[in-house]
Amino acid sequence: MITRGVYSATCSILRDDCSLNVDATIAHAASSINNGLHGVIFFGSTGQSQLIDLNSKKNLISKAANHKLRKKFFFGTGCNSLNDTVNLIKYGMEYQFNSWLIMPPAYYSSNTETGVYNFYKNIISKVPKVKIVLYNFEKLSSFLFKPEFIKKLASDFPNIIGVKDSSYNLYESLKIPNFLIFPGSETKLLKGLELGNSGIISAICNVTAPLARKVFDDFEKKKEQTQNDKLVAVRKTFDNYNLISALHSYMSTKDDNFKNLLPPLILLSAEEKKDLINKLNDLKFIVQNNLAA
Repeated sequence: MITRGVYSATCSILRDDCSLNVDATIAHAASSINNGLHGVIFFGSTGQSQLIDLNSKKNLISKAANHKLRKKFFFGTGCNSLNDTVNLIKYGMEYQFNSWLIMPPAYYSSNTETGVYNFYKNIISKVPKVKIVLYNFEKLSSFLFKPEFIKKLASDFPNIIGVKDSSYNLYESLKIPNFLIFPGSETKLLKGLELGNSGIISAICNVTAPLARKVFDDFEKKKEQTQNDKLVAVRKTFDNYNLISALHSYMSTKDDNFKNLLPPLILLSAEEKKDLINKLNDLKFIVQNNLAA
């Protein structure tokens, strides 16, 4: 089960024909863990989950189940369909993947607390042993979780064990005993930990793994912070661009595997890519590659 720590919303790597490169995707996730992460979340928004078909997700799950780091692998669903969501969770649980990051269905701007409540209620009724981390990202789902609603869900459904807060309206004020709270940005890591949060789940941890882990460990050990300013500066640099486009553009300079994205996503323009790289170079930021997986 997912616990306190620093996690990436890991990238999905595609072939030229836009099919999911399962082996490369798992190898990248393992590399991130070897570089310091407590674990990775496959098929979050950074992993292009809404755009990847169900069969490809299942293929990755079955392959990941045999990996030596499997206990550090977690999954999002990224499905608008309730039945597809349940289908994928049931499949993953056959491989003992029990913790899932689940966003309410996207697209419909008429999402209500009653409707979203029923969405999670249906999942839990069909898969009673699932453990759920809610995904609070209004920009993508058209729904904003509010603290009182989270408290109701957590009270009614012990299966709901935490929340990823990418809208940032929860991490400062939400207080529920033994409930995991993960802001979605490195800029919130240290402050969140000071407030009692559990760590972060972040897109940019694909490249900031050693820095983020250092900040987390130094907080846990009550040591002086030496890397937080740099970690925040790197994140703020990426925040000037679409995060998926920026990550793949930057990482493709070191590994051609990252050059493909599923439409409608695109890489940065040549000018934007140059600007991003120059800014990161100014910060003396270098991605460590550790593919010993």
